[in-house]
Amino acid sequence: MRILLVEDEARIAAFVRKGLQEERYVVDVAEDCDAALDFVAAAEYDLIILDVMLPRRDGFSVCQELRRRGRKTPVLMLTARDAVDDRVRGLDAGADDYLVKPFAFKELLARLRALTRRAPETQSLQLELGDLSLDTVTHAATRAGQAIDLSAREYRLLEYLLRHRGQPLTRTQIAEAVWGYDFDAQSNVVDVYIRYLRRKVDDPFESKLIQTVRGVGYKIEARDA
Repeated sequence: MRILLVEDEARIAAFVRKGLQEERYVVDVAEDCDAALDFVAAAEYDLIILDVMLPRRDGFSVCQELRRRGRKTPVLMLTARDAVDDRVRGLDAGADDYLVKPFAFKELLARLRALTRRAPETQSLQLELGDLSLDTVTHAATRAGQAIDLSAREYRLLEYLLRHRGQPLTRTQIAEAVWGYDFDAQSNVVDVYIRYLRRKVDDPFESKLIQTVRGVGYKIEARDA
């Protein structure tokens, strides 16, 4: 699952990002409103964590702009202000939930899980292909009933492939979706992680799902599809 964290305080951003990555989320960080809107225009996010107090424009205006553009991505707003009027303003701007700083990290995680459960139906929470199943809430993966232990990056790669099953994906498309702005265009990291994933998802099983598309990249598809 991919999250955009919009937070201008470097210490808080680093803390939240590290904690979310340990929970196997893929996290991009924007330091101001303009950067946040650029990130959203360039990539699809499952959740947005949006600080209210930001340089130049506040989080309320960003949330309003996202909704004006038709973005339905769940938004959790963060603020140091505990006034009822501020919470109401955030919800009226289109936010889905509100969390006051300082907060316990486990509460942040619980609220993210709750928002995920309320996500639009277009984002399926259970992805399946043949005997392969991936739960996008718990991040549990199984094939033929056998549990598959995935790293955070392997999970994100498999989720992206499954959401685009049968579709040939270029290495650039995969890299931008899975690694985001951390991706080095000169790296062969996509091929490396495809190998990692094949060892866990395909090698122990007779039917191979992850396929190489010559001259393009990769796709995931059942052979009898």
